[in-house]
Amino acid sequence: MRADEVDLIAALRSGDRSALARAITLVESRRPDDRARLAAMLSTLTTPGGSLRIGITGIPGAGKSTLIDTLGSALLNRGHRVAVLAVDPSSQRSGGSILADKTRMLRLSTDPRAFVRPTATGGTLGGIALRTRETMLLCEAAGYDRVLVETVGAGQNESDVDRVTDLTVLLLIAGAGDELQGIKRGIMESADVVVVTKTDMAPPAMVGAAVNDLVHAIQLMPLRDGRRPPVLRCSAVTGEGVDELADLLEDLGARSRSSGSLMRRRHAQAVHWLHAGLGQALLEHALRDERLAAELPGLEAQVSAGAIDPAVAVDRLMRLFRTGGAPPP
Repeated sequence: MRADEVDLIAALRSGDRSALARAITLVESRRPDDRARLAAMLSTLTTPGGSLRIGITGIPGAGKSTLIDTLGSALLNRGHRVAVLAVDPSSQRSGGSILADKTRMLRLSTDPRAFVRPTATGGTLGGIALRTRETMLLCEAAGYDRVLVETVGAGQNESDVDRVTDLTVLLLIAGAGDELQGIKRGIMESADVVVVTKTDMAPPAMVGAAVNDLVHAIQLMPLRDGRRPPVLRCSAVTGEGVDELADLLEDLGARSRSSGSLMRRRHAQAVHWLHAGLGQALLEHALRDERLAAELPGLEAQVSAGAIDPAVAVDRLMRLFRTGGAPPP
C-alpha cells in the first residue's frame, strides 16, 4: 500500500472530515487504478460494532430531506455522530444532477458532529447510488455510528436501500393513496417503520384515515423479522413524532442486534453485493475487450434499425467474448 493511502486511512480513522471526503471521491471514481486503491483501503478498515444504518425512502415530496434534518438532530442530541448519504437522480440526457438535498438539511450541514454527502445515482436504478455501500463503510470507519441513507424517491420498486441498511423507514403523506395503494408490493414489504409525514399540512381527519388505511394494509403483508412495521405520524415542522421515531429506531436497532437478526441481515447483504459487484466488474471487463469494442457499434446500428433483436445481439457478443472467434452471422 502506498504511503499516501496509509496516511489517508490514518486520517480517516481519526475522524478527519476532509479525509473522509477524499476517500469518498476515490469510491466514486470509475478509474481502474482508483478501484484497486479502494479495494486495498477497504481490506484494512473495520467498522464499529455499534453502528446503525437507516434507510429513508418514500415518494417524491414526502419530505425526506427535511425529516432527516430533524431526525438527525435528534440522534445527535442522543450522543451519536450522524452521516447522511443523500442520493439524487442523474439526468438520463445530460448525466448531471442537481444535488440539492443538502440545502434542506441546514442543521446537519452546519453541525461538526454530522457529515452530509450528496451523491448522484449515475444512472443506477433501485434508489441508491452505485457505491453507496462502500461510502457507508467509510463513514463508519470515520466514527459515524448512525448512517442515514436518503433514496432518490422513485416509488414502489425502490428496494435497493433495504440491501445496504439495517432498518428501512418508508415515508408517505396523507391523501396520496387509499388502502389498495398501500397493499401494493415492493418497498412496502421492505419497510421496518412506516411514517405518515407532513401532518401539519393535512387535516387531522385525513391523517388519521391514512394511518388507519396503512395499519390495515400492513396486516396483509408478510411478517418482517417476525413482526409488522408500526405506523407513526411525524411533522418535521412542528416536531410531532420525531422523538418517538428516533426512540423507536434505537429500540429496533438494539433488539435486532441482540437477537442476531442485524448481523444475519448484513451477511445476506454482503452476499448480494458480491454478486452485484461481480456482475458490474464482468460488464466493465467485457466492454474493455477489443473484439467486443469493434463489434458493438455495428450491432448497435442493427438493433436501432430493427434488423435484429437486442437479445440476439447480446448472444452474439457473449459468444464472441467466450470463444474469441467471429460472431455467427
